[in-house]
Amino acid sequence: MEISVELKQRAAGTKPNALRRSGHIPVNLYGHDGDKSLLLTLDAKSVENLIKKARINKTPVEVSIPELSWKGTTVIKEIQTHPWKNFPYHLSFYAVQD
Repeated sequence: MEISVELKQRAAGTKPNALRRSGHIPVNLYGHDGDKSLLLTLDAKSVENLIKKARINKTPVEVSIPELSWKGTTVIKEIQTHPWKNFPYHLSFYAVQD
């Protein structure tokens, strides 16, 4: 079973709470280019579907970022959830070197 998601680059200066109100979840991608990280977003519905299918540090996830012409295999490193409402608050992906 292959899992794939399409992330969008987060605009500079965009506040995470404003993203969540608009139906997007903040995402970080680490290891795609050395020690640099990317600030990205994913719509909340896709995050819910992804969490149902993927396991942290185990399931490979194919990620594509059209704005940067980047595509690669990653794993979910961390899922932060709201303490009371239990909905996803933030995701961290780590790129896997092939």
